[in-house]
Amino acid sequence: MPELPDLEIIRETLAPRLAGVGITFATVRRPLIVRNLFGDDFATRLTGRSFASASRRGKFLLFGLDDGATMAINPMLAGRLKYGAPLGRDRTRDAVVLRLSDGHELRYHDAEDMGKIYLTADLAQVPTFADLGPDADDPALTIELFRQRIKRHTGEIKGTLTNQEFVAGIGNAYADEICWCAGIYPFRRRASLDSAEMERLYRCMGTVLEKAIETLRTRVGDAIDVEVRDFLAVHGKAGRPCPRCGSPISEVTREKRATHFCRTCQPGLLVDR
Repeated sequence: MPELPDLEIIRETLAPRLAGVGITFATVRRPLIVRNLFGDDFATRLTGRSFASASRRGKFLLFGLDDGATMAINPMLAGRLKYGAPLGRDRTRDAVVLRLSDGHELRYHDAEDMGKIYLTADLAQVPTFADLGPDADDPALTIELFRQRIKRHTGEIKGTLTNQEFVAGIGNAYADEICWCAGIYPFRRRASLDSAEMERLYRCMGTVLEKAIETLRTRVGDAIDVEVRDFLAVHGKAGRPCPRCGSPISEVTREKRATHFCRTCQPGLLVDR
């Protein structure tokens, strides 16, 4: 699942390359993915438009168009964008293909058909968008505001971090990394955290996301459709040694979502693997 660091790198890569570039032809290959909130044909509305901006909000990529509309992409679990020279042929799960005036193309590919692409003049019309909390890497999100916002949430720490109404942009992988960095058992309830643990969680959120973005800048290059996660400390590393203490990383799966953590560095009530 693309999360804030992944999407920020995509934004950084595409923003300078798409600015002012026209869309000469648009094809929708999997209509399930698209939602044209103007009510007309998706491909027809895009054809002839130019990109005016590229930004990110939480887990959404936002592409402003020259007519004031926005193409908002929520990749969900498996959505990927590919930018570059035209492919020789379409792939099975290519959902939308945009041919560009500079000779390149932009493709949205989704192996699970779960993501959505919206065309709208009002982002408040996009499901969940108006309910987003501040971006997890927003400099305006101070420790005081973090404490204030987290008081509204009484559930488990990992679930709170991935709640987009609390802070936007964190998913399964980076929630694991933040909890590990802070030395906090991911299944603890928010009310059980003391003041020092709360500050550690906040500091680690910023540190983990910042370091991930720095790493991805050097690793991803133009291959923005490739998910790079091998540098993470614990997520996806079940059975491997914890980078901090050497104990094997544990994995607990709940509702098809795997959580990875170190039982030694992140002590808590034991949960069967």
